[in-house]
Amino acid sequence: MRKISGGVFQSLDGVMQAPGGPTEDWTGGFALGGWSTSYWDEVMGQAMGGLFEAPFDLLLGRKTYEIFAAHWPYAGADNPIGAAFDTANKYVLTRGNDLLEWQNSHRVAGIEAVAALKASAGRDLLIQGSTTLYPQLFAAGLVDRLFVMTFPVVLGQGKRLFGDGTPSLALKLIDSQTSTTGVSIATYVPAGAVPIGTFQQSEPSAREIARQERMKREDINGSLAPLRTEPLIS
Repeated sequence: MRKISGGVFQSLDGVMQAPGGPTEDWTGGFALGGWSTSYWDEVMGQAMGGLFEAPFDLLLGRKTYEIFAAHWPYAGADNPIGAAFDTANKYVLTRGNDLLEWQNSHRVAGIEAVAALKASAGRDLLIQGSTTLYPQLFAAGLVDRLFVMTFPVVLGQGKRLFGDGTPSLALKLIDSQTSTTGVSIATYVPAGAVPIGTFQQSEPSAREIARQERMKREDINGSLAPLRTEPLIS
């Protein structure tokens, strides 16, 4: 049984798109590519080294695969990440028939095939980039760990880690540190359903009851209904 880990670079508002350069991915008119590059320090380098320390194979979406295939094989033989990516198996989740020319690349047709791959013997699987994978993988309960670097920038647009179709879930923080440049480095594991509690009063006020009734009317009518309340002081 393999484990699936996600290695994530994201902004404070959860955007993962094009951290490495302006031409990496301008899909949707994204014009802020390269937003992560000014924040790297030794702390982050060591943390990334730990992520790549154990033997791994890559699990990638098609677009991230294309970005990597056009970059890492040409990064130079002395680049340790490039060498590791080059020799790793690359499992690409795609329904297309495009040629996967980078050595050790394999097509994976769907989430069921990812589940079968996870259940097989072999090296653990590491996701890099590949925002489209996360909602599907979380929905299928296939993610074992998230390594997240959150950069102190707000981008306002772009592809996000928790995109459409992401189920609700709780996560447990198992490790954290902060770089000298203000990047939060955190590792999470899934922790089941979101725990639900309340800070509300056990006996709601008349105004609270009226507020809830107003929300019900808004849900039904899709428009703002007048708020009517009993006087707080008679």
